[in-house]
Amino acid sequence: MALPNTVKIVDLTARDGLEGFKHLIPVEFRVELIDRLTDAGFPSIEIGEFVSPRVIPAMQLTDQVAAQIRQKPGVEYSVLVPNMRGFQDALKAKARYITIFGSATEAFSRANINCTIEESFARFEPVAAAAKAHGIGLRGAVSCVAGCPYEGEVDPHTVGKLVARFYHMGCYEIGLGDSIGVGTPKSIQAIIQACIDEGVPVSVLTAHFHNTCGMALANCYAALEMGVSVLESACGGLGGCPNAPGASGNLSSEELIYMLNGLGIETGVDLDKIVEIGRWATQAVERRLDSKVGESMTNPDMTYFTKVSHSVAAAQ
Repeated sequence: MALPNTVKIVDLTARDGLEGFKHLIPVEFRVELIDRLTDAGFPSIEIGEFVSPRVIPAMQLTDQVAAQIRQKPGVEYSVLVPNMRGFQDALKAKARYITIFGSATEAFSRANINCTIEESFARFEPVAAAAKAHGIGLRGAVSCVAGCPYEGEVDPHTVGKLVARFYHMGCYEIGLGDSIGVGTPKSIQAIIQACIDEGVPVSVLTAHFHNTCGMALANCYAALEMGVSVLESACGGLGGCPNAPGASGNLSSEELIYMLNGLGIETGVDLDKIVEIGRWATQAVERRLDSKVGESMTNPDMTYFTKVSHSVAAAQ
């Protein structure tokens, strides 16, 4: 299959990139981060989540973040909600896009949202109905699609059936989350095919791959080959998985955009700006910059790389 001409990037830096911290991430920093991401050209940005502060302390005060960011028309600013209480908080914050999130395995579902898979869908159904009634865009996400820290390998057909449930619930995008970063191009394509076999249009699927085994970029290319045109990433490779110790961060936006530029695929995202965001954000939260492209473009001994990267972008 031919690769898509354009790709939509969903930026995760301000939500998935920060949620693993065990303390409140200041509102001022999160607002500046999101405003920088908007200025860099991301068409979709996760800005936080409405969950228990006891479980995810880093994402407290998301309502204040939502109120203070400079929203740009046409950009989708989304928040995660696990249940109706979270939905009501999102509604008060005037969120226009929300994401409900489940798991591909029972063990991770219990660890992540403290309920079974069936119980999670019982919580999602009223949220989906309320979102439709209020004209709020509904996104879905499935964790551990390629492997689970508690149950091991996951059957692609199981993932396909769960993704179909999110689709029939009204989700316009559904993230395939390789939460622990163990997927390979072959396993990722098998998961995407299983979703298609269950009647889910490939246009609905979103690639969300962590980089634990260094496969995230290759897996994104494999997803592109299958027709997926919505990819998720985080500047500086920030992130992790709170309930999967040892899992590394998200695919870095810098590496993803560099690859897409080289493929001639339009994203609307400015590589120079996201390199600076990745450097600034990782320093601010005292985390290592996990991006080869980011390291190269900020290394004073590698000025030639910046020239080459600009040539790659100009060749689109």
